[in-house]
Amino acid sequence: MTKDQKNEVIELLKEKFSQYNNFYVTNTESLSVEQIGTLRRACFSKNVEMKVAKNTLIKKALEAIDAEKYTGVYESLNNVTALMFSENPKEPAVIISSFRKEGKKEKPELKAAFINGEIYSGDNNLDALTKIKTREELIGEVIGLLQAPIQRVVAALQNQGNKADAAPAEEPAAPAAEAEAPAAEAPQAPEAPAAE
Repeated sequence: MTKDQKNEVIELLKEKFSQYNNFYVTNTESLSVEQIGTLRRACFSKNVEMKVAKNTLIKKALEAIDAEKYTGVYESLNNVTALMFSENPKEPAVIISSFRKEGKKEKPELKAAFINGEIYSGDNNLDALTKIKTREELIGEVIGLLQAPIQRVVAALQNQGNKADAAPAEEPAAPAAEAEAPAAEAPQAPEAPAAE
């Protein structure tokens, strides 16, 4: 690879690292060409970009953007490295996990993940990363939490409204009873003198 080609790769990687807040560093060393193709198709179907590059070029691209920010990622840059870029922080983990179950393999292996500024090192984090909540899921939960008290207030108001609707129906019955009461008293008055 010429110096110009290396610089092109570094520039391409810098664009990807700047574009995405989430990326995974994986080891695909023992995968066959056919398996890599299957993995690429799985990534494509889930809007995850997969790039294979030399570790030294990946490190140079990261250092050119922010050397300190990515310090924890450098240790994972060994063996064969495939990068997975995604808007959704858990999608690459789900792809890796399901790919491994289908192929009954231990690869691709998660070496590191950079999720919204946090670094997760090691394959032992894969299961936890499949359960990470996306931005949309978190917003949905917050909206649900905010709606719950509002729904209670609306239900209480509707319940009060139902009671208010029921109360006017009872009120007309009360004046009718009062009208009957004087009529009942009038016949009793003449009966009393007759009894004497």
